Amino acid sequence: MLDRSAEPRAEPRPEPDLRAEAITAGYGGVPVIRDVSISVGPGEIVAVIGPNGAGKSTLLKALIGILKVTSGRVMLGRDEVTNHPPEELARRGVGYVPQVNDIFEPLTALENLEMGGFLLRQKDIHERVEEVGKVFPQLPPLLKRRADKLSGGERKMLAIARVLMLDPKVLILDEPTANLSPKLADALLRDHVMRLAGLGKSVLLVEQRARAALQIASWTSVLVSGETRLEGPPSELLAREDFEQLFLGGAAAATEPEVKEKD
Repeated sequence: MLDRSAEPRAEPRPEPDLRAEAITAGYGGVPVIRDVSISVGPGEIVAVIGPNGAGKSTLLKALIGILKVTSGRVMLGRDEVTNHPPEELARRGVGYVPQVNDIFEPLTALENLEMGGFLLRQKDIHERVEEVGKVFPQLPPLLKRRADKLSGGERKMLAIARVLMLDPKVLILDEPTANLSPKLADALLRDHVMRLAGLGKSVLLVEQRARAALQIASWTSVLVSGETRLEGPPSELLAREDFEQLFLGGAAAATEPEVKEKD
């Protein structure tokens, strides 16, 4: 059951660009997430946190059409896009950065960006590369370097920049700090993810570093065993005495599905 005891934010949330309404999805017919609702609007960072196997990555894959939604619906603005393929959502302004396989390692950074602009006219690609370079000032000096020669933080920056080539209004980021040192992880979240929200993007972030995510998020959803257990402003969730117990998964280990994702 969803705990709604947290008080709502003092300021109203923006009209959502992307929202899920009571969606259920999973693998091989076995639900991993059940009746999950979430939304994100312009300038927001909505962080989805929870223990391993909670269904966080499954939620993102269902939103962008990689996994089939078996009930509920996904809305992009006022349009229903449930189970629409990822390439269609990319054309409609949804960018997705997966946790792994997020760049083309044999290619240079510039070639990765050009691949990210595959829907653009050739004459517009150079302009978009320059625009993305303004968002990530550290990127232009790296353009001629092969992606597999970049550091972990540089690779993740490139992965996000590649998705920005199509200037999406919604950015979905799955564990962007995975395998980064705490220092690099904090820098990525504060310097890059916050900058994207500052540009008016709707940012939906799955992040295992819960406290780091809460420090930059404007709204947070706690997923446990495939269900939303808490949602609200980060400051109010942190103030709850049972927050740590929920995040560590102590509340619902007995209801874990047999088929679980790898978050």
